[in-house]
Amino acid sequence: MSVDPTATRAAILCDADGCLFPSEEPAFEASARVTNRLLRSLGCPQRYTAERLRRTTTGRNFRSTAATLARAHANRALSGWELEGWVDDERREVTRYLRRALHPDREVREPLWEIGRTHQLAVVSSSAISRIDACLEATGMADLFAPELRFSAEDSLPIPTSKPDPGVYTFTLRALGVPPEGAIAVEDSVPRVTSAVAAGIRTCGNIHFVPPREREARRMELAQAGAAAVFASWADLAASVTQLSSLTSDAG
Repeated sequence: MSVDPTATRAAILCDADGCLFPSEEPAFEASARVTNRLLRSLGCPQRYTAERLRRTTTGRNFRSTAATLARAHANRALSGWELEGWVDDERREVTRYLRRALHPDREVREPLWEIGRTHQLAVVSSSAISRIDACLEATGMADLFAPELRFSAEDSLPIPTSKPDPGVYTFTLRALGVPPEGAIAVEDSVPRVTSAVAAGIRTCGNIHFVPPREREARRMELAQAGAAAVFASWADLAASVTQLSSLTSDAG
């Protein structure tokens, strides 16, 4: 059955890091410090710069990253209490750093405000809710995303997970009472596009914050991962959102 996006206020499900705000580079600076402390505690000689960590783990949360690095470099699994301790450390350090590093950006806020006039905006992220909240406050966008419309693969699910697992999108659709064909996801990385597509959601790529030297390659990667369209900016996406919603309802 088709869904009329005008009648249902089609939901625009926005990834957070690297999509709503340029949080990935500063976050990886803080996360790399915690990552290297973890590796040191495991007796591993390997160390990660912020850039290497970003290129290696973009799209995954620190819970997944820590477990993967422990297996790869120390050939062992972190115990439950070890993993939770490192996750808490990384969350505190990154959130504290992002509060200082991020600032409001009219080129993001104004298009999102326009989109929010006709569509329901929600955040769907692998990051913890506390980090999402801090970033939205620092960038002056907390009013655009009501607290009950912020969803986290780390905190919203009974068992924490991370994109590309589609669980956080499936949970979000149920919470909103929206079928997959009544939503559009906006993502900036391959694992995140994969997550939304696996949940049956029409997905757009957004490379607004992708470094210029990486844009063309990212555009092709997102399209190959299943993005129906890739936009260079939030302004471009806002200009096309009505057409995208119409196509989404037709797909139902």
